[in-house]
Amino acid sequence: MDDARVWGSEAGLWTGDADHYRDVVDAECLMVLPDKPHVFTGPDAVADVSHTPRWTEVVFGDQKVSRPQEGLIVIAYSVRATRDAQAYEAFCTTTYRRLESDDWRVVQHHQTPRHDSISG
Repeated sequence: MDDARVWGSEAGLWTGDADHYRDVVDAECLMVLPDKPHVFTGPDAVADVSHTPRWTEVVFGDQKVSRPQEGLIVIAYSVRATRDAQAYEAFCTTTYRRLESDDWRVVQHHQTPRHDSISG
């Protein structure tokens, strides 16, 4: 998966619906998010997204991509996401693994909100 596709997939995790999450997030995925209960498994994250308004705009910064071994991609970045009058800023990491030829899934995601990043 080239860098442009990685960042497109990541943007979709912020703006996409629960169906998109089901397609991209592995059942074995572990996520740490700012909302309770904070630590999620893949199915729990999909369920949580089903009840959360999606972000309408995301802007990534400080983008880093690492490919530590074949079939594994780790990214790190800052993000500014907005919806309605609400803005959110965080530092994030996501790990993708290749299941087969061109089938990539998220197996890890972590968000650390910037202090005082939620407004609205």
